[in-house]
Amino acid sequence: MSSPMSTGTVTASSLHAAPAIPLRRPWRWISAVVLLAVVALFIQSLLTNKNIEYPAITRYLFDTHILAGVWLTLVLTVLSMLVSTILAIVIAAMRLSTNPVLSALSWLYVWLFRGTPLLVQIVLWGYLGLLYSRLSVGIPLTDIVFWSVDTNSLITAFVAGFLALTLNEAAYSSEIVRAGMLSVDEGQREAAYSLGMSPLYTFSRILLPQAMRVIIPPMGNELISMLKNTSLLSVIAVLELYTQASLISAQNLKQVELLVVVSIWYLFMTSVLSVPQYYLERRFGRGASRTLPPTPLQRLRAALANRTRPTPTMQVKP
Repeated sequence: MSSPMSTGTVTASSLHAAPAIPLRRPWRWISAVVLLAVVALFIQSLLTNKNIEYPAITRYLFDTHILAGVWLTLVLTVLSMLVSTILAIVIAAMRLSTNPVLSALSWLYVWLFRGTPLLVQIVLWGYLGLLYSRLSVGIPLTDIVFWSVDTNSLITAFVAGFLALTLNEAAYSSEIVRAGMLSVDEGQREAAYSLGMSPLYTFSRILLPQAMRVIIPPMGNELISMLKNTSLLSVIAVLELYTQASLISAQNLKQVELLVVVSIWYLFMTSVLSVPQYYLERRFGRGASRTLPPTPLQRLRAALANRTRPTPTMQVKP
C-alpha cells in the first residue's frame, strides 16, 4: 500500500500528525533585551546620582504640609469632578435639545471655555475682584440692593480654583456625554416616546444608562487630568500639593527632591482613582459582551486556588 505522500493525497490523520512550528522572531527578543537594558541603565543612573538626596525624599514624603496638600488636592478633584459632571449632563441635554436658544447657549459655553487656556481662566477667577469690587443682588437699573458682599471675601483662592476647574471641565465633559448620547440608537428614543415617556425621563432613564458604556472611559481620563490640573492653582496660591512642595523647596533649595515627592504622590493618587474607573467600565459594559474577563483579584484567587489544590493520584487496580 502506498503512503499518502507517494500518492499525492493528504489525509486528515497526516495533517493532524504534522506539528505546527511557530515562526521564529529573534528580533523581538533582541529588542526586548535592549529596552530592558536601557531601562536598567536609566534606573541605575538615578540611584547612583549624587545630585539627588534620597534621605530628603523619604523625610518629606509624609511631611505634614505635603499631606495637607494631598488632602486639598483630592478634595478639589472630587468636588470639581462631581459638580462638572452634573453640569456636563445639563449642557449636553441642552446641546441635543430642539430648542434653538438652549442649543446655541450650550454651544457658546463649550466654545468659550474650551477655546481659552485653563491657566488664563484660573487667573481671571483669582483676580475677579479687579473687575468687580463687590457682588450684589438687587433690581437692575435701580439703587435697590438686597444683598452685597466684597468680592475678595467671597471668592477666595480655594473658591476661585474650584470654579475655574469645574467650569472648564464641564465644557469638555459635556462633549463626552453628547458623544455617548449620540452612540445610542435613535430607535431607543422613538420607542420611549411611543410609550408616552417624557423627554426628561427618556434622557435620564433610557438613553443615559446605555450611553455610560461610552462615557465612562474618557470621563476616567478627565478625572486623572483634573487631578493633575490642580497643580495650576499654584498661580493663585491655593495650598494644594504642588504649591506646598514649592513653598518647602523655596526654603531648603531641594527642588529636585520635592519634585520627586510630588511625582510619587501624583502616581499614587492616579493609581487609586483608576480602580473605580475599571470596575465602572465592567459594570456598564455587561450588556456589550456575554462574558467579562476576570478582574486582577479574581485572577489572583484562581492562581492561588490552583496552586493549593491537591493533585489527583492514580489508583492502580489489583
